[in-house]
Amino acid sequence: MVKVLITGASGFVGTHLIEAVADKGWEIHAAVRKSSNVENIKSLVSKFVYLDQGDYGAVSNCFEAESYDYVIHAAALTKAKNDQELFAVNVGNTENLIRAAFSSSQPPKRFVFVSSLAAIGPIAYNAESAIDENTPYAPVTSYGRSKRDAEQMIKDNFSKFPISVFRPTAVYGPREKDLFILFDTLNKGLDPYIGRKPQKLSFVYVKDLVQVLLQGCIVEQDCLQFYNISDGNAYSRFAMAEIFKEVFSKKPLRLFIPYSVVSLFAKLSAFIYKGSTKTPTIYPERLGELTAENWSCSIEKACVNLAFEPRFNLERGLTESLLWYKQNKWLK
Repeated sequence: MVKVLITGASGFVGTHLIEAVADKGWEIHAAVRKSSNVENIKSLVSKFVYLDQGDYGAVSNCFEAESYDYVIHAAALTKAKNDQELFAVNVGNTENLIRAAFSSSQPPKRFVFVSSLAAIGPIAYNAESAIDENTPYAPVTSYGRSKRDAEQMIKDNFSKFPISVFRPTAVYGPREKDLFILFDTLNKGLDPYIGRKPQKLSFVYVKDLVQVLLQGCIVEQDCLQFYNISDGNAYSRFAMAEIFKEVFSKKPLRLFIPYSVVSLFAKLSAFIYKGSTKTPTIYPERLGELTAENWSCSIEKACVNLAFEPRFNLERGLTESLLWYKQNKWLK
């Protein structure tokens, strides 16, 4: 039987990934923290692995003992109180896992690393072409820079190994919590925007993402490969709100908040949270990412190499997601 190790297994993408892998009948080992909520996946997982990914010795022992066919590394920090913590997890832990995997006596057939389009960063609204795998790095957040550095580490040290790096754009779907804030705000009657500049946005439904990650495991590929992932479309900044209105027959009040006002609020939030273990919803770097002009990306390489065919455009995927939120009483 095929045996796979999945890190970040209790997270949003991880839980959907577990479900998709279980449908294939593979033996699943899920790397989680002891404090993780595994209620949604415990019946599907063969073994929970409580692995300190920052401890190379422990990681190496795990790979030597288990002999995984595939590894899907989806664990990451999206924000932290300091860059040192963010880079230690997103770069250091990734290096430990890859080095241990391919130093073991029975290395995996393929190592799949879930990076992010944030590693590349946005482009100009009127750019001649969408973001592709050769677009130069220009991340606008610490998270994006940590993913960029992880990718560069892989290029520098592991270019001859069977590794597939995926850069999904904004991922949405049932159980996702960040974009849910927008849907909850719409449900309460407000449809707010920062400034009035147009944007080109891209999205991928979580079910499409996990399917292409599995393709990344099983499809024959040359050594190191990079793939940008979205549903293949570019959307206006109003697209999600328009679909929400259609699904629930609501007419929330559309507001345009001046960028200067939100910028001041973001700086104030960062100051207030400076001594806290938590991070605010809006802070200066996050504001830059939210107001970026163009996140459209080409998925041609994934379509050609991996036979990637997104099944969900934003209307279909978001409708399914919104109904899930309603049925599960996230939206009341």
